[in-house]
Parts: sequence; structure tokens; C-alpha cells
Amino acid sequence: MAYVINDSCISCGACEPECPVSCISAGDSIYVIDENACIDCGACANVCPVDAPVAE
Repeated sequence: MAYVINDSCISCGACEPECPVSCISAGDSIYVIDENACIDCGACANVCPVDAPVAE
């Protein structure tokens, strides 16, 4: 089960450098996670100030 970033995202970018497989990138209005590459580690969720990354 991959993580996804919900609409709470404030585009702060804190999650992107924490991802060990580099599957997070800036989208049009929020950051997005490549669900096929996500290893479900939760590193992004641990650093997000608004709890935007959630397990799908």
C-alpha cells in the first residue's frame, strides 16, 4: 500500500528530501507521490507539518 498526498498539502517541500526512493515531486498545486515507486516507509508522513501524506 503506497502513500498519497492529500489536499492538506501546503507545498512546503519537507517531504521530498526525506523519501529514500525519490518518488515525491512537486505537482501543479501540491506535492505528489509516484505510487508505483513508493515503498510505504512513512518517512514523508513523519516530517509533514500538516499530515498530508497518508497511507492509501
